[in-house]
Amino acid sequence: MKNASKDKAIEILGKLVSFLRKSMIHIISVGPLPNHIAFIMDGNVPEGVRCATFYAFSIDNFKQRPDGIQPLMDSFLEHVEGLMKEDSLVSRYGIRVYFQGNLELLSEPVRLAAENAMLATAHNSKLLLIVCIAYTSTNVIVHAVQESCREKWGGIIVLNESAEPEENEKNDGESFVKVTDVDKNMYMAIAAEPDILIRTSGDTRLSYFLLWQTTCTYLYFPSAFWPEIGFRHLLWAILNFQRHHQYLNKRKKQM
Repeated sequence: MKNASKDKAIEILGKLVSFLRKSMIHIISVGPLPNHIAFIMDGNVPEGVRCATFYAFSIDNFKQRPDGIQPLMDSFLEHVEGLMKEDSLVSRYGIRVYFQGNLELLSEPVRLAAENAMLATAHNSKLLLIVCIAYTSTNVIVHAVQESCREKWGGIIVLNESAEPEENEKNDGESFVKVTDVDKNMYMAIAAEPDILIRTSGDTRLSYFLLWQTTCTYLYFPSAFWPEIGFRHLLWAILNFQRHHQYLNKRKKQM
């Protein structure tokens, strides 16, 4: 009798938790929902989010001892290959996987696995999952500026060879690299800027993650470590994003 009462109480409690969870999802759906959430650590992606970015491995991590890096690369290779299985979440939910960073720094098996995953999921469109590996913002910014300069200098050479002197003087102002040029050459040009960035463990550093893209992003630093991060943390992040949405949107329009 006592066990039956206990089971009934657990069942009622479970239904109550489910009801409250659905109610909170309904409440936050009334306000603006983030399209893109970035994580420094792994995490769950709430329903309604179209893009999620995870910081998996920094270029600075290559400074570790090789015997410390290899197990991480082996684990990464295993997970990427797992994504390509027919019954994986990627296939089931139409997730497009995109790896960004200096992939040339990866070992050949890992790099090829990442490239194959991007190719195999390129047609998926329900959720874009971006994995930053062999990545730092400083490296990405330098890469984008270099590409922008190559484009500009290539245009200048063509102009100098084909245009009259007065036309070259007129086009001198257009030869300078602009913010829009750098934006276009970012690895992250595939997605919009993050609406929310979450870093677990309470650490308030960005650690060279998306420094260029987070000027108008709501930053959330829960004290929980990755294994404990859950629905309530994501809910709180979205509620606070909605509170600050008007201000962040205004700043974005002013830039």
